[in-house]
Formats: sequence, structure tokens, C-alpha cells
Amino acid sequence: MGFAKEKQDKKGLIKKLRFEKRRRDFTLNAVGIGFLVIGILFVLAVLFLRGAMPSLMELGLLGGVPLGVIVMMLFFPRWSAGIKMYLLVLCIAGFVGLPQFGLTILFASLAVIIAPSIQKLDEWERAIVLRFGRFKTVRGPGLFTLIPLMDRVAKTVDIRIRVTDFSAQETLTLDSVTVTVDAFCFWLVWDPQKAVLEVEDYQEAVVLASKAALRNAVSSNTLSTFLEHGDIIENQIQAEVDKQTTEWGITVQYIEITDIQIPEALQDSLSRLAQAEREKKGRILLAEAEVEIARKLEEAVQIYAKTEPAMKLKILSILNEGLKAGNSMMLVPNSITEELKAGGIFGLEALNEVKKGTRE
Repeated sequence: MGFAKEKQDKKGLIKKLRFEKRRRDFTLNAVGIGFLVIGILFVLAVLFLRGAMPSLMELGLLGGVPLGVIVMMLFFPRWSAGIKMYLLVLCIAGFVGLPQFGLTILFASLAVIIAPSIQKLDEWERAIVLRFGRFKTVRGPGLFTLIPLMDRVAKTVDIRIRVTDFSAQETLTLDSVTVTVDAFCFWLVWDPQKAVLEVEDYQEAVVLASKAALRNAVSSNTLSTFLEHGDIIENQIQAEVDKQTTEWGITVQYIEITDIQIPEALQDSLSRLAQAEREKKGRILLAEAEVEIARKLEEAVQIYAKTEPAMKLKILSILNEGLKAGNSMMLVPNSITEELKAGGIFGLEALNEVKKGTRE
């Protein structure tokens, strides 16, 4: 009753109560089992050469002994389970009175010692080896051996870059806006010894530290700052989390904000605000263009006032553009005709004189 009450109290205080994982001292693999088979075949070969080969029924019973021990240690990968299985085989063999009692004990001993002692790790894995409960060394990758009953693999660490997604849940920004932010965290373990010996669950510690840093970044910035300068916020979160995890032998390489969710009512307000801002910028650009055009026109007027031929050429270009548009008749002020009259062959009077000369 006391233990159950204490467990209920912990559930009330801790949001996510973790259950301890079953302890593993080693991992059975094909290499270790292969060496076990080689050892058994070697013993049988020696017996065959001596002429003391057991019968087929005795071979079946002898083969079942290491198989049973291996199956037992697959479900309970601990040295203590192997010893218990060994003692159980010893008691059964002594009680039943097997004819090959010595071979039975030998095969059981090989199964308990050889198969778990040979461990294999991939290129990206590292094993933390303890000897009598104290840290001994970091092993891997490849094959390595454990001293039976003395060494055990406390944990196998993956040193590749990992991607963990997390959310800051609902958090208030500096301007009191409720937002939900999702992000990715890219991190890796660079010191397996620290990651295992300093932290109980380093993966959960990285996620919780990232969540706390993200909530802190959201609450210390306004929504507009968060939306406009997301890269700065990401660098701030990365630096804060990496400062904590470096002591655990973990490096946070990058944090990327993937989604920012805000209330729907605020989304409408922000949409209207953005539309008004775009209209404001459009009108400002139009006004600036009008000012620039007026300045250019002022410069053109000054040039035309100083140079009379340039003004006449401008008038002719206007008339030419009108005629190109397909207009058969154009109305022009008298001042333009008077200006063109004194302009030589390009004037209307000169044009008439040319026509008369042609007729004559």
C-alpha cells in the first residue's frame, strides 16, 4: 500500500513518469552464437577422434542444453540469468542422471560464457562498458569481448546526427499573443561517456532543454519580431541549448522553426494589417514616381526653353506619333502652326510651296 501510494504521488508531481528499462548486460548476436557452435563442434570432433562419440539421442539432448540457455538469455540478457540457467541445467542433469553429465555441463558452460562474451557494434555505435559497476572503457565499432560476470554493456550510443521534432505548446509572446511553435533540432553525441554517465536519458534531456529554450525565446520577443527575424531566434535557441548540452557530451548543431500557429481572430487582424501596409507602400511608391516624373519634366522644360530647335523637334515628334496612330485629321493650336511656318521645309507653308512647284 505504501509503495502504491508513493507511486500515485509521483504521478501527480511529474507530468511524464518514466519507467525504468529492463537492464541488459550484453546483446546476443550471430557472431557470438557462431563461436559457440564452433566450440561445440570442436568438442565433438575431439570425442570422435577418441572414439567416445555419443549416440544420436544423447547428441539431441546435448544440443538442447545450449539452445535452451541461449533462448533464456535472449529474453533475459543478464549474467545473473545465465548463471541461474546454468544451475538449473546442473540440477536437472544431476537429478535425472544423464549418461553424458560432463558434456552437458561443458555445453552449458560454453553457452553461458562464449555467446554473450563476444559483442559486435556497427560503425556508428559505441558501447559503454562497466566492470563491477564502474566505468571501464568505450568500445566499438566492430568486435570486442566482455569478461564474463565482470563486464557488462551499460548502454549503446548512436553517434550519428539525429533529428528530433518538438513543440513549445501554447506560449505567450512579449506582446501577450498566444502562439504554438513547432521546431526541429539537429544534434549528435560527441562524447558517449558523458552522455551515458552524466544524464539518465540524454535524448529526453535534449528535447526538454530545447522546449524550455524555445518557450523562453517566444516569451522574450514580440510576435512581429518572431515572424520577421526567425533566423535570429533560431540561433538564439541553438546557442542556449548547446550551452547546456555541451556538459553532457552532446552538440546541438541547428534548430529550425517549422510552424508558428496563432489564433484565427489574430490571423484576420494580421491579414488586414498586412494588406493596409501593402497599400501604404504602393501609394508611397506611386507618389515617389510622380515626384520623379515632375523633376524630369522640369528639366525637360528648361532644356526646351533654352534650345528652340529641340522644341520644334519635340512638336514634330508629337505630330508624327499622332499620324502613326492612323488619325486622318488632327487639331493643333495656332501657335504650333505659326512656329512651324518659319521652320523651313518642315513647316506647313514650305510644304505647300513644294507642292505648287511640283504642279508647275
